[in-house]
Amino acid sequence: MKQVTLVRHGKSSWEYSVGDKNRPLLERGIDDGLLVSSFAKKEQIEIEAVFSSPAIRALHTCMIFVHQLHLPLSKVEITDHLYDFSGDDVLGFIKGLDNALDSVMIFGHNHAFTHIANSLGNSYIENVPTSGLVRLQFDIENWKNIGKGTTVQTLFPKQLRG
Repeated sequence: MKQVTLVRHGKSSWEYSVGDKNRPLLERGIDDGLLVSSFAKKEQIEIEAVFSSPAIRALHTCMIFVHQLHLPLSKVEITDHLYDFSGDDVLGFIKGLDNALDSVMIFGHNHAFTHIANSLGNSYIENVPTSGLVRLQFDIENWKNIGKGTTVQTLFPKQLRG
């Protein structure tokens, strides 16, 4: 059994004159990351490895979750494969994961994450929002065999705010 938890980066700012990779989170992005990660903590999901896009907004969101979930920084790896907006590189990355890992959390971007959630999960999601979390499970032993799995959890800031 393999499990992937997708987390889209928090709401980011467009007000700075910086390249796309350097856009920071807005305060709302930080707050939503804290909200979703605090709910995720209650689930007590075992996460064996964490992977993040190198974009500042994704990495900051990743650090919020790592801190809230009390995961050691040694479990975190930054990879350019997750700085992807189509989903092709993300899917290739997942298929190339070490088979010793059963449960991973990855931080990245849309439209890639909505595409992955819909192509690999069994529940249609119109849009994975910023700070949104989607957990998918697969009845496989080898990541390269990943196909249609089960959407076992969605945590979106809007639904958590009530």
